[in-house]
Amino acid sequence: MKHRTVANVMTPAETVVSVHPGTPYKEIVRLLTEHQISALPVLGDAGRVLGVVSEADLLPKESRSQLPPPARLAFTSREAQTRHKAEADTALELMTAPAITITAEEDVSEAARRLEMHRIKRLPVVDETGRLVGIVSRRDILRIFLRTDQELLDEARALLVDDFWILPEGWSARVENGTVHLTGGMDRRSTVRIAESAVRRIDGVVSVESELTYAEDDTQTKPGEDHPYRGIFSGHRHSR
Repeated sequence: MKHRTVANVMTPAETVVSVHPGTPYKEIVRLLTEHQISALPVLGDAGRVLGVVSEADLLPKESRSQLPPPARLAFTSREAQTRHKAEADTALELMTAPAITITAEEDVSEAARRLEMHRIKRLPVVDETGRLVGIVSRRDILRIFLRTDQELLDEARALLVDDFWILPEGWSARVENGTVHLTGGMDRRSTVRIAESAVRRIDGVVSVESELTYAEDDTQTKPGEDHPYRGIFSGHRHSR
């Protein structure tokens, strides 16, 4: 199964709003506000990503503006970082580095995992030298779920018949609001499992509702060398 890559959904570098290390605080605020974005890549020589400056990096200046000067040294690295950013004036001083990045060839699902894991909203997309080639955001990834029901249905049918050689007779599929409904019967229980799992992994599918039945339960014995679906559950497809 071929998943969509970051290149399919990202904003290309030519239209990405960015800053350089010396960009002042006020200009960063203006760019974030004007373009209604949450973060900006900080680019160095040859367009390489040095870091990212976000709304969160800018907030300490305001949140600490009315506080008296600290009476003691910072006890934790987090407190020291907050104080530093409250006093910072340029993108180089404000940015978070190194930036969490991704390449254009990686799956959209991997971009989603990194955004979730690091609790960030945007990922710079870089090439092998670290040069910016685009930006991928949460919103870009969610656009996958705007695929039409007909697109999802066509891909599901092609996937099961052409990729997994599941004969089209005896079962049917329909899609409603991104949910794939599978009905009818297949020859083996393992085939049913393969069909349900494969359709669930299609980009843009919200969920799978299956009422598939099977004629033979072949999941209780270990598949032999001649089993037609041997190796599929480990991620390998059989060849013709």
